[in-house]
Amino acid sequence: MSSPASSAAEASAIATQTLDALAAVSGNLGVAGGGVSFYFRRRAPFDTSFTDTDESAPRRLPEPLLGRAILEASDPPVRIVWVMAGNPVAMLPDSLSVARALETRELTVVVDAFLTDTARHAHLVLPTTTLLEDDDLLGAYGNHWLGELRPVVAPPEGVRTDYEITQELARRLGLDADFSSGIEDWKRRMLRPVEGRGASLEELRRGAVRNPLAERVLFADRRFPTPTGRVNLIHEIDPDPITPPPERPLFLVAISTEKAQSSQWVRPPEGPAVATVHPDAVPGLGDGDLARISSELGSMTVRLRLDARQRRDIVLMAKGGALSRGHCTNALTPATLTDAGLGAAYYDTPVRIGPA
Repeated sequence: MSSPASSAAEASAIATQTLDALAAVSGNLGVAGGGVSFYFRRRAPFDTSFTDTDESAPRRLPEPLLGRAILEASDPPVRIVWVMAGNPVAMLPDSLSVARALETRELTVVVDAFLTDTARHAHLVLPTTTLLEDDDLLGAYGNHWLGELRPVVAPPEGVRTDYEITQELARRLGLDADFSSGIEDWKRRMLRPVEGRGASLEELRRGAVRNPLAERVLFADRRFPTPTGRVNLIHEIDPDPITPPPERPLFLVAISTEKAQSSQWVRPPEGPAVATVHPDAVPGLGDGDLARISSELGSMTVRLRLDARQRRDIVLMAKGGALSRGHCTNALTPATLTDAGLGAAYYDTPVRIGPA
């Protein structure tokens, strides 16, 4: 790990390392039903070698810092932004900077089936198919199953799949050699790493197939690829926990729920976003009251839910949410890189809650 430092970025990486260490010292690695993460070889079944050349990405911008990175890029400046299969305004930290970066480019194109926060800040929106109309391959987030997506209804007139849109863009940019084949051949190409392992296109058409490249038990029989054959634990960390400043004494913890994942909700909530806190964290305010939650970046109106089971130093909210509805917790979260993995430092944003 990097040298210790009292920063939000440092704490974010340590939190993940601590969870991994707890699984190891409690004997929950290398056994069926153990472990702490399903995120293992999720993309390995798909051939993405066409993206590996230096020419395909002469410059890379860190995703957690996307808004600021676009705004500050100068050699050369970013003039055009193309967004596909994502909603960065709602999903990334410092949502307002991301929105400002997109709307101030010469051209921002968003490919989506819905008028998302990101689409609202585009100059051009290209409509694409929904899952019912699409023709594609599916991996999974949270498990190891692969499947084929086949359209069950025709798309509306003029609506194309992501692949068809990519083909047209590639043709105009002189990159059509990589995207010249039809969707059937493209699927077979993408499945090359697993086609001889029980996950060919024909086998996926008979039903979902478990990713053959993902072990059923990670580190089976507790065999670890280290020089000693044992788990390596971190042993030098910052002994001083991060403490919020007096003017913002609470930490914002915005997490996925059974009803919400970033900008995707089972049903968008009506009214203000809900903020759950311990009663002692908001003296003078009651359950169901409207309140104002503020960070260094801005503020938003919330409806309080008091819960004596919660820690007194946190505010619990749903992750993401629509910026256009005033629900986006990422608008309160500064854009900061973790010290490992180039991730975004969530859960360490100091906030305060006061009367609305």
